Amino acid sequence: MQPKKELVRVVINKEKNISVDPTGKKPGRGAYVSLDPSKIEAAKNSKVLEKSLGTSVPEEFYEELYSYVDHQKARKELFGDK
Repeated sequence: MQPKKELVRVVINKEKNISVDPTGKKPGRGAYVSLDPSKIEAAKNSKVLEKSLGTSVPEEFYEELYSYVDHQKARKELFGDK
């Protein structure tokens, strides 16, 4: 368990498009992952997103997710915890 501000929502819509949902308000089935880049790698290896979302997750999405998480981590280090 982690505070919600340390997580990011990943959502799959009716058209089976998977995306990062920084607002947490996009419609569709969602799953939360940590903003820790090492946790993204662990999620990829354990296929936890596939299990949660009920579909296969393409490699490109994991790259996008890792970039988003890495950006958020850098931003947090630069601006602090706001």
